[in-house]
Amino acid sequence: MEMNVAVLIVVAGLGAVGGGLAVALVLGRRPGGSPSAGVVDTVVAVADERLGATTGLLDAQLRAMGDQLSRVGDAVSRQQGELSAQRAATMELSSTAAALREVLASPQSRGQWGERMADDVLRAAGMVEGVSYVRQRAIGAGTVPDVTFLLPGDLVLHLDAKFPIDAYVRCLDAGTDHERDHHRDAFLRDVRARVRELRGRGYVDPAAGTLDFVLCFIPNESVYAFIHTHDTGLVDEALAQRVVLCSPLTLFTVLGVIRQSVEAVNLARTSDEILALLGAFGGQWERFCASLDKVGRAVDTLERAYGEVSGTRRRALERPLDRIDELRRQRGIEPAEAAHGDDLRLVRGAEG
Repeated sequence: MEMNVAVLIVVAGLGAVGGGLAVALVLGRRPGGSPSAGVVDTVVAVADERLGATTGLLDAQLRAMGDQLSRVGDAVSRQQGELSAQRAATMELSSTAAALREVLASPQSRGQWGERMADDVLRAAGMVEGVSYVRQRAIGAGTVPDVTFLLPGDLVLHLDAKFPIDAYVRCLDAGTDHERDHHRDAFLRDVRARVRELRGRGYVDPAAGTLDFVLCFIPNESVYAFIHTHDTGLVDEALAQRVVLCSPLTLFTVLGVIRQSVEAVNLARTSDEILALLGAFGGQWERFCASLDKVGRAVDTLERAYGEVSGTRRRALERPLDRIDELRRQRGIEPAEAAHGDDLRLVRGAEG
């Protein structure tokens, strides 16, 4: 639009210049028919002035249009970059969807995919194989669940990772609404049949130490949502048969609750053991204190006996010795040191 305005301005300016020149030439003609030199110079100067103003205005308009075109070019470049990123994301999503469809098309690949998804959820939930759960361990009914969770009190919880989605894949590939409805109904029937099959495989047997339900793993959130959307009563029907349908997200939540319960039971068990140890320590402490008091009494008795020997008995023995020394001095008898002096000194030194 600005380009059109600029063109109109130029045309108008040129028209004005031409018109003024024509008028000036007409007015400035001499009677002989030729314009005077002064008039021509004036007309040329006016035309130059107006043409310069028009050229300046045109240049300003062109610069403004150039800036606007640059901004439009930048916006177009950004949009092209965004479109390229979107195309790349779309191509990646298409390839991922194609790979997923290929996986879903093979029964063996579907089974491996379900087990791999279950492994990822188990690792994310902090489960440790051999400690929190075991794989492919046969049970008394002769069946083999994919995962068996080890719970306190020798209880177990089984999980089956196999799920029928053949009809679901055909429903996605259906070309008409009639085919899509047909495969949808077939898929929902397959799910119900799978629920009844799990109920009869001995995975729920409280008498054998299992919990009162079994986990049926659905390895895709879209499949889980499809079941909820097209058959709202199927989940309740499965629960009535002690089968819990779990998507990756709901399985993660269930495993979180199981882990917290196990930790709570272990903590309670540890607390009981600590209390039992404290009770045993209390009994031992009482016996230790009794023995210590007994030793203390024995030490007191020994101390009193020692005091009596070193005090009363010693003084009683020293009095006769002192009297003997006094009698010897009175009679002027020298001690028999030659014969018994050393022995006597040893005796007196021991007494001292």
